[in-house]
Amino acid sequence: MARVAVQLTNFTGGELSPRLDGRNDLQKYPTGCKTLENMIVFPHGSAARRSGTQFVAEVKDSTKETRLIPFEFSTTQTYILEFGNEYIRFYKDDGQILSGSPAVAYEISSPYLEAELFDIKFAQSADVMYICHPNHAARKLARTGHTSWSLTEVDFTDGPYMDDNITSTTFSTSAHTVGNNRTLTASSTTGINSNTGFQTTDIGRLVRFRSGYGRITARTSTTVVKVKILEDMGSSSSSTNWSLGSFSDTTGHPSCVTFFEQRLVFAATLSQPQTIFFSKSGDYENMDENRGGTIADDDAIIYTIASNQVNAIRFMTATRTLIIGTAGGEFAVSGGGTDNSITPTNILIKKQSNNGAANVDALAVGNATIFLQRAKRKLRELAYNFDVDGYVAPDLTILAEHISETGFKQLSYQQEPNQIIWCSRNDGQLVGLTYQREQQVVAFHRHIFGGTFGSGNAVCESVATIPTDDSEYQTWVIVKRTINGATKRYVEYIHQYDFDETDDTSFNFLDSQLSYSGSPVTTLSGLSHLEGQTVSILADGATHPDKVVSSGEITLDRSASKVKIGLSYTSLLQTMRIDAGAQNGTSQSKTKRIYEITARLYESIGVEIGPDLDNMERIPFRSSANAMDSGINVFTGDKEIEFRGNYETDGFIFVRQNQPLPLTILSLYPKLQTNDG
Repeated sequence: MARVAVQLTNFTGGELSPRLDGRNDLQKYPTGCKTLENMIVFPHGSAARRSGTQFVAEVKDSTKETRLIPFEFSTTQTYILEFGNEYIRFYKDDGQILSGSPAVAYEISSPYLEAELFDIKFAQSADVMYICHPNHAARKLARTGHTSWSLTEVDFTDGPYMDDNITSTTFSTSAHTVGNNRTLTASSTTGINSNTGFQTTDIGRLVRFRSGYGRITARTSTTVVKVKILEDMGSSSSSTNWSLGSFSDTTGHPSCVTFFEQRLVFAATLSQPQTIFFSKSGDYENMDENRGGTIADDDAIIYTIASNQVNAIRFMTATRTLIIGTAGGEFAVSGGGTDNSITPTNILIKKQSNNGAANVDALAVGNATIFLQRAKRKLRELAYNFDVDGYVAPDLTILAEHISETGFKQLSYQQEPNQIIWCSRNDGQLVGLTYQREQQVVAFHRHIFGGTFGSGNAVCESVATIPTDDSEYQTWVIVKRTINGATKRYVEYIHQYDFDETDDTSFNFLDSQLSYSGSPVTTLSGLSHLEGQTVSILADGATHPDKVVSSGEITLDRSASKVKIGLSYTSLLQTMRIDAGAQNGTSQSKTKRIYEITARLYESIGVEIGPDLDNMERIPFRSSANAMDSGINVFTGDKEIEFRGNYETDGFIFVRQNQPLPLTILSLYPKLQTNDG
């Protein structure tokens, strides 16, 4: 029998697909994992236990789905917005913004219904965020103070408009000068709303007539409307020189928005799903194309993508060019060269790939655009490739297609400290992708939050990330659980990964956690959000027996001055089958036994290692010299374990942590015997 020591030096392959169990020839096979749950892959190669979440507040109505959206006013003032059914609430500095006396959650009303929340697209410039949804007029959310927010419709100037009238239908007005309550009369319904004439849904729609324009304020009949004239039309006599606004309840409103080259860009109404609307340069709400006049470089632009089939625009992302994702392919918009600006007479749109995109906003990550393919199961990386002189979009999930099997619903990017793309999954798991392309690190990991929903796991419904004053970006989630028999949705944020290794009371490895710091006590209250739940406890840096929350309280077995209380979760790493140790070819499928293993750890306390989940060996960190009611220092170095494995053909290694303590695995060094017979 051959004896060999194997080295598993990093885990940058992430969790790999079960379909790759036989592909031990792959370069990523020895660095991959069969299971990587509640563990983060660092770009350096180590795998660390995910930090726990801090409970902040319950959403306004736990019976309805909600969504989180980030708002970055400045580098030091960032907010998380809770979008719910017809309202918005606000969070800052790890807490919910309150107002009034007594203090209550500050909120403003919004038109967005529960079913519309995850179709919202947004783009932000300083203290103003533009928000789009095809069922509602484009709006802007403005902030003037922590408790001073407003959500108003965008008042577009002179446009955008649909194509000029080419029918014989004429318009005439009761007056052509600026003013209210002007009557506009059409000679027929031909050419108006697919020949149906004016509709009540046209109220609020712009109409251009001759040399001026106005806004429809009332509808009298299919051929007569009342108009507020905003720019003198020059004459009120009959003319075929007219056009109707592109944005209305009749035609639909834009569903995508972004900024590009000092222009605010909208796209994809229901009537014009392939059309892009650029504002005037430097004047975001001015859509004047200067129709009939001399075109200037800074005029607004309307461009419809020519295609063999109708491909509705799903996302727009500003990189070195404007990347547009449609249901049938991806396009790049530029001024015809890398240094040329887009103008009405200088705009070039080229198709780059034919993958098709889902109706989920893409992410700009480095020089790439990360987007979901149409079925929401493939995450693609659209980036420029000099070899083909164009953009290519490889599939990031090709080695872990199982991880997106139920589909993704929302994406978020945490740039610091570990460059992780977060994806909320339709089944409620949170998927992380450690993405550092320059180091060839593309590693998926799954996260299941503590607690339950019904008979299954807790459900992560939304994820968003904001920069903070600290060195790390902050990731927020909405988690749905069953608490004391009722459905609860909680807003929580994931704690920083960097903790004070010299202070064992600073660990945050519990979900929906709350903390106490003060005089030594045995009774802790204020836990009503976990009523009836079995909670785990870290008391003065040491683990404590679990307790059940009753009447919002728990009673400790010993007094403590620094306590962390929350829901436990299990971090689990399972390696791929060991492929080493054979004298005659591969060791795959051959009988082998791992008899010893060395785990190289970094700032860790408490870990179990074994051949399966029923035969785990807990590594001791505490000696007889350590008091049982106080914490111990984190350990960095090697731990040798006598492995409990028997002779078998697989050779898996399981690493587990279920205590509220840190764990970072740098590498594993198993020793095994292989039978070549």
